[in-house]
Amino acid sequence: MLKRWKLIIDNKHLSARENMQKDRELFESFEDGDTPVFRIYNWQKCFTYGVSQDIKRIDLSYGEDSAKRITGGGILLHGHDISYSIIIDTKSLRGMNVKKSYEYFCEFILEFYRSLGLKPVFAKDIEGIKLSKNIFCQVGFEPYDIIINGKKIGGNAQKRGKNKLLQHGSIPVNHISHPFGGYSLEDIGVHLSEDKVIKELKRSLEKTFHLSFSLIK
Repeated sequence: MLKRWKLIIDNKHLSARENMQKDRELFESFEDGDTPVFRIYNWQKCFTYGVSQDIKRIDLSYGEDSAKRITGGGILLHGHDISYSIIIDTKSLRGMNVKKSYEYFCEFILEFYRSLGLKPVFAKDIEGIKLSKNIFCQVGFEPYDIIINGKKIGGNAQKRGKNKLLQHGSIPVNHISHPFGGYSLEDIGVHLSEDKVIKELKRSLEKTFHLSFSLIK
């Protein structure tokens, strides 16, 4: 694994289209041998949906700002969360398959939650949780969804191309009043500023993968 990554911090609360376009551009422009990228970003009130989803007949009552992700998965509501994206050359993953790479990159998210005094666990490792898909991300349970105190706190999605990979996910920071919004840190008694979340995400990635950053924005 390369020891120096590019860091992009988008402090503006961008629209769904703007954020997903940035992810797409970063992924499509990434070439063999490029330095890995870690992007942290904010949202306006909006929602995103998986690349294979058809949402024409779904009324979310959550506004019209939406965009399709380049990854799979279900509908995810935004505006109360902070997201991250990792773009990396798969050659540096030493032949990890999709499942192994999911777990590998999720380790820094586990470290993030542990730094807050919490005890995060993968859904696949909890007896009694039935893994199942749902049109809403925060309702179903995928193997590498993160569970805290029995509640799903977040998930991740991945896109692979020729010799490159993008993985992104969200940290639900504040409570959201919507039946399919899921649980947040605020709901389990943890209150953090956006600056603190960004700082801890950066620190957790540095600690987990023993790397440093070049800030490019």
